[in-house]
Amino acid sequence: MVLESVMFAILAERSLGPKLFGIFPQGRLEQFIPSRRLDTEELSLPDISAEIAEKMARFHGMKMPFNKEPKWLFGTMEKYLNQVLRIKFTGESKVKQLHKFLSYNLPLELENLRSLLESTPSPVVFCHNDCQEGNILLLEGRETSENQKLMLIDFEYSSYNYRGFDIGNHFCEWMYDYNFEKYPFFRANILKYPTRKQQLHFISNYLAAFQNEFENLSNEEKSVIEEEMLLEVNRFALASHFFWGLWSIVQAKISSIEFGYMEYAQARFDAYFDQKRKLGV
Repeated sequence: MVLESVMFAILAERSLGPKLFGIFPQGRLEQFIPSRRLDTEELSLPDISAEIAEKMARFHGMKMPFNKEPKWLFGTMEKYLNQVLRIKFTGESKVKQLHKFLSYNLPLELENLRSLLESTPSPVVFCHNDCQEGNILLLEGRETSENQKLMLIDFEYSSYNYRGFDIGNHFCEWMYDYNFEKYPFFRANILKYPTRKQQLHFISNYLAAFQNEFENLSNEEKSVIEEEMLLEVNRFALASHFFWGLWSIVQAKISSIEFGYMEYAQARFDAYFDQKRKLGV
C-alpha cells in the first residue's frame, strides 16, 4: 500500500493520474474525474490511439523510486504457473478444460517464450502493464478535443518492465470486449488485432513523444526504428496472452466475480498459438 501510494502521488503530481488528496490505512482519497471508460472499438480510432501512445510514452519516461530490475513479468508468470500446476477443480467442465491447458506443456512453453524474449531487445521502462480500455478515461467535456482528452487509471500492475510488453499487451486488448452482458461476459475477436498500418500509427506517435530527436531523423532512420519496434511488440504480445491466460485459470479457482475465466484463458491461449504461427516462432 505504501509503494502504491507513493506511485499514485508521483503520477498525480505529473498529471498522469487523478489527484491524491489523502491516504489512510485501508485506502486513499482520490480526485473524482467526470468521465467514462473507453469502449473496445474506440481503441482503434486514430486520434484515440495516438493519444494513448503519447500517454504511454510519458508513463514510460517516468523515473520511479522502485526496483528497476525487470523481474515482474516472468516472476509473476512463474508464480501463476506454479499455482496452475497445483490447482484442483471439482466441476467436470473445468477439470476437462484444465486438462486441455496442461496438455499444452505450459512449463516448456514458458521456457521457450523466455528464450525468445531474451533474444528480443526491449528497453526496461516504468510500465502500466494493463493498458486496456477499462483503464483509460475519456474526460467529460473534452470528447471532441484533438488531444489531452484521456487519462490512464488503475496502476495496480504497474512496475518496471519491458516496453514491448506494455505496447504488445495494449494491442492484444483491441481483441477483447469486456462489456458483453451474457456469459462468459466477454467477446473475443482475433481479427481486431491492429493491422500493420495501425501499429505503425501508434508506434510513430509513441516515438515522437518518447524521443525528442525522433522527429529530426530521416525517413529511412525512422523506418528502421519502427520496424525493429514492430518485431519487439509483436513478440511481447505473446507474453501478454500467456500472462493473462495463466492469470485467468488462477482466477477461475479463487475469484467470486461472475466471469467466464476458463473461457477467457482459452481465448488467450488460442490467440497465443495463433500469434506464434504468424510470427513463425
